[in-house]
Amino acid sequence: MSTREEVTAELQQRMIRFIADVILFNHAVSAKLGLGASDSQFMTLLQSHGPLTPRQLSEFTGLTSGTVTGVIDRLESFGLVTRRPDPTDRRKVLVTPSFEAIQEKLAPLYEEQGRRIQAVLATRTTDELRTISTFLADAIDNSQPLQDL
Repeated sequence: MSTREEVTAELQQRMIRFIADVILFNHAVSAKLGLGASDSQFMTLLQSHGPLTPRQLSEFTGLTSGTVTGVIDRLESFGLVTRRPDPTDRRKVLVTPSFEAIQEKLAPLYEEQGRRIQAVLATRTTDELRTISTFLADAIDNSQPLQDL
């Protein structure tokens, strides 16, 4: 029987491997579409948080404002995002994901990956799924902000 420390170390190594696999897959999807490596991360942020200002995207990613502008320009040229005035502050602009374009251009590239994850999740009980969900929520809530690096 493994000790708690051994199981914890194994879990950390598997998380590192999983994260690396996801990042590499996202980079491959971006490359297939002719997008840059940061582009898929921006799309993930926008899908997770909803519309964000360029400044918020810069804060989330740690990228300079010039780099953020370049990524937004690229995503906009592919129809994946639009710039819209912020309804609460007309001096600001919100970068808004285009869900129609995402469904058309990105979703097909993630379908097989989604099926594979669903197959893994289907092997777990509802209680196990709750535990996994709680663990992931806690991991996200306790992740180190980029500003702290």
